[in-house]
Amino acid sequence: MQKTSARLLALLSLLQARRDWPGALLAERLRVSPRTVRRDVDRLRELGYPVLAVKGPDGGYRLDAGSELPPLLFDDDQAVALAVALQMAATAGAGLGEAAARALTTVRQVMPSRLRHRIDGLRLTAVEPPSARPRPQVDSAVLTALGAAVHAREVLRFDYASPAEAGGGGPVPPRRAEPHHLVAWGGRWYLVAWDLDRADWRTFRADRITPRPPAGPRFTPRDLPGGSVAAFVTGRFLGSDGSGDWPCRGEVILGLPAAAVSRHVRDGVVEELGPDRCRLVLGSWSWIGLAAAVGRFDAAVEVVGPAELKDAFARLARRYADAAGQAAITDK
Repeated sequence: MQKTSARLLALLSLLQARRDWPGALLAERLRVSPRTVRRDVDRLRELGYPVLAVKGPDGGYRLDAGSELPPLLFDDDQAVALAVALQMAATAGAGLGEAAARALTTVRQVMPSRLRHRIDGLRLTAVEPPSARPRPQVDSAVLTALGAAVHAREVLRFDYASPAEAGGGGPVPPRRAEPHHLVAWGGRWYLVAWDLDRADWRTFRADRITPRPPAGPRFTPRDLPGGSVAAFVTGRFLGSDGSGDWPCRGEVILGLPAAAVSRHVRDGVVEELGPDRCRLVLGSWSWIGLAAAVGRFDAAVEVVGPAELKDAFARLARRYADAAGQAAITDK
């Protein structure tokens, strides 16, 4: 028979694995008597775990949610995953960096030495990628309120500090929306919601939201365009109608090796055609923007298509020629 401490951990692990456990089945899995199971359940309750008795022909037990945080049980892989996630929390944009560091210290103190050594060997330095735009922190209380509204499917009322609505010369009425998902994208948090006043889908920056309690009535969730939140958000940020693609996409042949081009292309497709030639398929907000993005490679360009991209190169060529002419006159 297992020692009491090991048996308690095994019992707790079983209770976490499924909702209801018949007492006889627990006794069989632990290779003890039903009476021993009852005593071990009482010990778990003394430690703060809310184990409920389930009525029925066979009787049984259920691990319920409690009002206090009891001692936590993690297997080795869960403990390592938790430590890595806490170290990465500093780049989440949720203002949780200090709290995550304190939580990691607390978790580490109660780990056995073998896990502590694994965690110490996985010390990470979370570095945010360089960005021209600031990455504002979001109050964790705001994220909690938004997440609660999404979970409860309740209409959300909130003030929104949008630059487009600032300086309007008068008070801006609160927004009303059906919150569907809280997502992180590019270092920022966004609320995906159905705007009730505009009768359309919107993505709201969480750092600009100030919730106005209480929440409104419950609602039945609508179907997101694109079929999933990932497709919808990708489409919105690429400027498309939800298809997940750029509104302008073209194909060119560049007089450069594929290796020299691919390291500067984030979401395009580069295909090697020879030692000094490659095919590039790239997207952008506009055809002019796409032509300018291709021009930055400073190489011979052959436009494969479409015609809109060729026209954009022609317009840019005229503008650059005019600019060069004006510069020549200024230099004289």
